[in-house]
Amino acid sequence: MAPDDMLAAAEQAVGLSDSDPAQARALARNVLRSVSPTGPHREAMAVAHRALAVAARNLGDLPLAEEHLHRAVSVAVSADLPHRAAQARLSLVHVRTELGHPEQALALAATAEPHLTSVEVAKLDVHRAVALGRLGRHREAVDRCDRAVGLLGEDVGFLAGAMLNRGLARAFLGEFEAAEADLAQCAELARGAGLDHLLTLAEGNLPFLAARRGDLLAAFTAYRRAESSLFGYPERLATMRCDLAEALIAAHLPGEARVLLDLAVPELTAAGAEVALSEARLLLAKVELRTGDPCRARESAELAATGLAAQGRTLLAPLATEILLRARLMLGPPSGELLAEMLTCADALDGAGHPDASAALRFTAADVSLQLGDRPAADDQLGRLASCGRSVVTRQATALRRALAGDRRGAFAALLAGLAEVGAEAKVFENPMMRAQAVRDGEPLARLGLALALETGRGRTLLAWTERWRATVGGTGQPVAPDLNELRAALGDGVLVEFVRHGDELVAVAVTPDRVMLRRLGPFTAVTEATVRLRYGLRRTHLLDGRVPEPATEAVALERLLFGPLRGPLRERRGGRSGERPGSRCDDRPGDPHGSEHDEQPGDPRGSGHDDRPGDPRGSRHGGRPDSRGGDRLGDRPLVIVPTETLHTLPWPLLPMNADRPVTVAASAATWLAGCRTRSLPNRGIMAVAGPGLRCAEAEARMVGRCHPGTERVVARRAEVTAALDRADVAHLATHGMFSPRSPLLSSIHLDDGPLMTYDLLQLRTPPRLVVLSACDAGMAHAPADGAPLGLAGTFLSLGSQCVVASLVPVRDEETLTLMTVFHGLLAAGHPPAQALTMASGKTGVAGFVCFGYGGQPVATGREGSATQLDQDPT
Repeated sequence: MAPDDMLAAAEQAVGLSDSDPAQARALARNVLRSVSPTGPHREAMAVAHRALAVAARNLGDLPLAEEHLHRAVSVAVSADLPHRAAQARLSLVHVRTELGHPEQALALAATAEPHLTSVEVAKLDVHRAVALGRLGRHREAVDRCDRAVGLLGEDVGFLAGAMLNRGLARAFLGEFEAAEADLAQCAELARGAGLDHLLTLAEGNLPFLAARRGDLLAAFTAYRRAESSLFGYPERLATMRCDLAEALIAAHLPGEARVLLDLAVPELTAAGAEVALSEARLLLAKVELRTGDPCRARESAELAATGLAAQGRTLLAPLATEILLRARLMLGPPSGELLAEMLTCADALDGAGHPDASAALRFTAADVSLQLGDRPAADDQLGRLASCGRSVVTRQATALRRALAGDRRGAFAALLAGLAEVGAEAKVFENPMMRAQAVRDGEPLARLGLALALETGRGRTLLAWTERWRATVGGTGQPVAPDLNELRAALGDGVLVEFVRHGDELVAVAVTPDRVMLRRLGPFTAVTEATVRLRYGLRRTHLLDGRVPEPATEAVALERLLFGPLRGPLRERRGGRSGERPGSRCDDRPGDPHGSEHDEQPGDPRGSGHDDRPGDPRGSRHGGRPDSRGGDRLGDRPLVIVPTETLHTLPWPLLPMNADRPVTVAASAATWLAGCRTRSLPNRGIMAVAGPGLRCAEAEARMVGRCHPGTERVVARRAEVTAALDRADVAHLATHGMFSPRSPLLSSIHLDDGPLMTYDLLQLRTPPRLVVLSACDAGMAHAPADGAPLGLAGTFLSLGSQCVVASLVPVRDEETLTLMTVFHGLLAAGHPPAQALTMASGKTGVAGFVCFGYGGQPVATGREGSATQLDQDPT
């Protein structure tokens, strides 16, 4: 083959390396087999090595790509071909960036530029933009791409690459519409030219862009598509997962981000993508720290720090150091040495352009100073933060300074101002899940406010503060607490107990018709462990999994931990106490500094009519029923529970004291009160779904139809079910359920065409008023912050459902059918959901289902009848 023919074949291989890397590799290898290393074909040889490198890069083998490019440069330099050497260096810029050396890549670009044509310099700028982006210099990356676009002409491959790189840089800069336009243009160009790898990259970055702009539904939907299209390209798939994980971290979803990063890091390690690997390890260390795993966080941060140092990426290195310092603080006591390192790291973060991270670390350093008794050092850092503008850390520092000076009122004012700012920023998100996550920046304010409220020892103060935080989390936009008199009137003879965690201490506030009480309950760890034991026993019992500890024993122990100091208020009836001498301290813990002197009495006398709402239809159902042995039952006084953290997983009706008591679980007192305010609307109909794989699902759906004439049977397919949910007033879903504790948005119920995910529900506009999730674990929730329980039930409630009935444990098919038959019969007779569930559980002995939201309003089902008759024959 003549030298010119060989050169033409090598250049053809370069041209094919983007659209058909396998064919390009075969053609380039054929050229290399035909040339002599010392003959007149060295130019063709250099170009062929470059073609092999680009093909290897597109196939995900970065080390092989680098090897071929170094050979290309060596051959071109030895043959005195500076232009060919510069072309190889042009390609090497991108590869060196991906291998973890963006600074070296920029230096290579400067070396190559003098020997390139204007069009090739434009291509070089496309690669430069990648290196600049890796260094966090996103505005410079946009400028380089802007310059390149005007010069690339008909080179579709590089033009699409410029659109891709500019779109990503704009996404980091928050220019979302422009970023979306760039990615769409990249996809259009790539699709028309058959550049599948660029098309998959453009589509693979859509989840990242959607998550950055706050659209989690679009992010997860795009992720599912991209995961399929990138199958077979493990490095690109891993990079896409890292990009989405970074956006999820910004959205305060560390659990979801960790799932993606645990998949991405091994793939990047195998591909040798050192730059992306270091960034992935840095992200992984951050989410491991946020999910309470400091040992793993330290390991990941050390690996990230080593990689970043080797790559000369000084702008990111202080972020790894910060994680290492925070991990040390979580794993051991503070020290003067650690404090000094924190302040040094804060200075480095400022110098590297990370002011938010620096401010957060300085506040932590101030807290460490206080723990070490160094008040001047703390004042110095707090004063510096309080004067640095308006931010969450600024408000926190101001509040702490005022509190330390004895100005509690001023401290609360600063904290409320901070919560209002956080809430206003979160309110712009239409997605309720995203709103709940967006307020996580306010958690330090909430913790400080909680500590100050507890110092007062007043139940009213603590309830007001916790409700203000829950309102902020719930997306109201303002930290407003509900009116206490209205809350009492809505409760009637009922009791609301709101649980709050402060460090490892569990605290309860009880609201009764006569008082607001604050009780310190003891270590939260003990309650968590007892909850886990109870759930374990229930699960083993329901699954018939051999001999297990008796759940009833654990329930008694857990009840004592949670309600021991509150038994008095739960026994009391309006106008006096049942079975207690007036004025006794049976409801106080001996020696508790927050005993009866902290029980706050309303202005109207005990038993006055001001605590009742005239004409309340719940009257007799909320009153006491005589026990067969005479006297009042302990279990007939309605109870509203507002849980915290692990307590969202507790099946409250299983506690012995709740055997005959209507129990409702709510995200906050305010959301329960809002449900109480909701008046009955025209009935939009009832729907029933029978999912696959359940023996009794069809029988259950038919039963719903018998209890409620006109029930719509909906096929168990995602599109049909979501459409029916938007038009029904009552929904009964008999399916398998799956709760994902690390990623609650990935919880699901099973349908014929696959899982209906929690995030699929976010598209609902008018969800049913009552939803019955007859599925195992469908009521489980993970609360990233008090006021936002995430899971299937919590999602329905956040979207506007008034009440959800769901199970917190596995329940066998036949038992579920038995329970639901009685439950729906009681609903049809006019009983409210909470009371119907309590009565059905009592009559059938089937436990595990819980009423969430507001369960005190009867549901119009089309067959209302006599509750008295139904009490005699519930089926």
